[in-house]
This record gives sequence, C-alpha cells and structure tokens, in this order.
Amino acid sequence: MNGKTALVLGATGGIGGEMTRRLLAGGWRVRALVRTVEASGRLPGVDCHVGDAMVREDVVEAAAGAAVIVHAVNPPGYRNWGQLVLPMIDNTLAAARTHGARIVLPGTVYNYGPDALPLIAEDAPQRPATRKGAIRVAMERRLEDAAQAGEARALIVRAGDFFGPRAGNNWFSQGIVAPGARPTTIQDPNTPGVGHQWAYLPDVAETMVRLIEQDGLEDFARFHMAGHWDPDGRAMIAAVVRALSAPAVRVKPLPWALLRLAALVAETPREMMEMRYLWKQPVRLDGAKLAARLGGEPHTPLDVAVRETLRGMGCV
Repeated sequence: MNGKTALVLGATGGIGGEMTRRLLAGGWRVRALVRTVEASGRLPGVDCHVGDAMVREDVVEAAAGAAVIVHAVNPPGYRNWGQLVLPMIDNTLAAARTHGARIVLPGTVYNYGPDALPLIAEDAPQRPATRKGAIRVAMERRLEDAAQAGEARALIVRAGDFFGPRAGNNWFSQGIVAPGARPTTIQDPNTPGVGHQWAYLPDVAETMVRLIEQDGLEDFARFHMAGHWDPDGRAMIAAVVRALSAPAVRVKPLPWALLRLAALVAETPREMMEMRYLWKQPVRLDGAKLAARLGGEPHTPLDVAVRETLRGMGCV
C-alpha cells in the first residue's frame, strides 16, 4: 500500500465530497482532480490537481503515489452517460494499474432488473432493465475482470438513494424537497405501500473508509448497505414532516405525468423516468455481509439524518 494517500475523482460532488471529508478526518492525505483552479478553493486541506477525468494522462498523473482512487465522478444532470461514463472508468483503471491503487466505486441499484428483486444480495444476477443500468454493469465488469487478471484491485459499496446535507442532485432534493428555502409542500414519489431504500451519505463514506482500512480485503470486494429501509414509503416523508416541525405541511404526490411530458424535451426528467420502476416495487439491498464484516453497519438515526440533510439544503 502506498501509505494513506487517496485520489478522489468528483471531490466537489456528493459522495466524492463526503469521502474527502471523511478521509481527511481519518488522517489521509487527499488529492483531488478538479476542472478549474477556482474549484480548488472549495476543497480546503486537499492537494488539488487541475485536469479532466476524461483525459487519461491527467488521471494517471494525479494518481501517482495514491493507495486508493475514489471514482465518484459522474456526468452532471445525467447528461451524456453513454459517451462519458465508460471512458472515465477506463481512465481510472489505467491509473490504478500504473500505480497499484485500489479503486473505490459507489454502486447503485440500477444494475438489477425485476428478476433480482425484492431483496438483493451481492451475488444476485445483474440483468438491468435500463440503458443506464447496463452501463453500470459494464463498469463493474471492467473492475472485476481487472482484479481477476491481477491488474487492479477494487471495492464496490452499493447503497440505496443518497441523501445528506451535501448530497447534490438526488431523488431527495429533486423528488421530495426542493433546496434553498423552507418548503410549504413536500412531494411524495412513492407508490403507496411500496418500500424504498435510502442511504445517508456520511454513513456511506464511513463504511467505505472502514473497509479500505481493513487488512485482508479481497482484490475484488463488493458489499451492500442496508441503509434506511422505508417499508411502506411513508417513513421518509414522516421524518421530513417531523424535521420541519410542521405537521400541517402539504404532502402531494410527485407529478409523474408532468415529468413524463418534460422527458420529451429534457434529459434529466428523461433519465428520472427511466428509473421509475424502482418506485413501483420494493427494492432492498441485503446488508448482512457488510454487517458481519464490520461488526455492524454505520447508521445515523433517520430523524437525525433528515434534519441534517434539510439544514444542509437550506430548508430549516
């Protein structure tokens, strides 16, 4: 291992930013690849290299001396996934091969189609029902193939829908509460009675760091987080109402029909509609393997997590 040095790709984003904060708090030297000099001003304590995750030489150079590469970079607003996502993971793999670093990838439930539901273990078949899911499967297959060939090591931690005080664009901020002001209305994207899984970003970052700091981690390791399971789709909305201390706040269904119309002309609504199947049926990740490995999963109580999320969003 090349000491406690980590390169974070996507350090100004949700999971990348949370990983950066947790690594710094744990005594790691953190390096970030940022697009502009101005972005480095938002990352105090981080060794920032200006470059582009789409340029292989930039990633390889920034990864010099790193034991870990956190691959938390995604095209903004779901744009150009097909053209950008796989070249970026290929560049990260090239850097890992060159410097002997372990890649850490936040996983998603997009990899799974209806045949893997409702309770998903790490070895469940990955037969996605969407284009974005197929891209995520290809990403993970690249990592697994490289590990089996002895060329690189990888850790994938899969979790439910992200939320947190600095989570960026996600279903919580796009589908439930708009950031920037105290809400007068809460939207509910759930299908009544259908469970949904959430993941508090500080818990995800804590989990990843604990795993990479363990001795004996497999060359290709994959874990699922239990996170926050909402068994009937009502627990998260109720937690938001409690955090706002406004029991009379209006709760209305997410206008899926309007979103479908918007999807005809805009890419973000189009990508959101592609994922609607995850709100029509229960999708739950089995966290038993992770809990056994760590002796318990990092888990912030839901009310605390929601309150901190709303505070970070400027809603309370």
